[in-house]
Amino acid sequence: MNRTTTQPTTLGCDERREILNAILLEPDPTDGLWQAVDSGLADQLVPELPALRLEQDPIHRHKDVLAHTIAVTAKTSPDLRLRLAALFHDIGKPATRSFDHGGVTFRHHEAVGAKITRRRLREMEYDKPVVKDVCELVRLSGRFKGYADGWSDAAVRRYARDAGHLLGALNELVRSDCTTRNKNKAMRLQALMDELEQRIVRLAKEEREAAERPQLDGKAVMDHLGIGGGPAIGQALDHLLAIKRAEGVLSDEEIRERLDAWWAERSATDH
Repeated sequence: MNRTTTQPTTLGCDERREILNAILLEPDPTDGLWQAVDSGLADQLVPELPALRLEQDPIHRHKDVLAHTIAVTAKTSPDLRLRLAALFHDIGKPATRSFDHGGVTFRHHEAVGAKITRRRLREMEYDKPVVKDVCELVRLSGRFKGYADGWSDAAVRRYARDAGHLLGALNELVRSDCTTRNKNKAMRLQALMDELEQRIVRLAKEEREAAERPQLDGKAVMDHLGIGGGPAIGQALDHLLAIKRAEGVLSDEEIRERLDAWWAERSATDH
């Protein structure tokens, strides 16, 4: 009697993409991801994923990189770009593993991982904007690591500028990347992220305010009021800027009328 062997069905890129999306968009993708790995399905979906099981990450000593990756993915919101980025954020570690001074390092694994991610997502025919955003999140996923050593305001601005429209997703990925069992360490990371987000908001507000200009410049104010330079010009500009912030841009006639009214009131008070 001949023995027949059933070969696993080879899935097309559309099928693989749809299956992976379905798993990732579950409220909790943990079981689906483990089942995909244990059944061999992950070998077709994301062949690099099962290899993470062999990597022992010195940062997360209690679990291999695969377990960490699945835990991070499950902690993120069910947004496709964010979940894909979480799934791929450590995908470059096997390719960058190095043993230095008795320890294991994965230098530049984010940059390498972004390249692997781009190749895999393109092969699965994800939309170009999705590929671009996910790869950028993977590339930036380790940027926060140096924050605890102290970042200047310029470094904070650069972090926010580089993230661009992905800033919220990047911050959530960074927060989710903490899977340590050490409660104090976890609280410390979340506190640092809170601080970073507050600094980003403060600096953005300061930049907006610094970039604002009143409708009339100093020369226009002097010409209109018929006065020379001095403290009054600075006060007038402050007054005009306050009007702009509160009411927006007014017509040239109205803003000059408001300047006249302010000047008349100020002159009356001085006398």
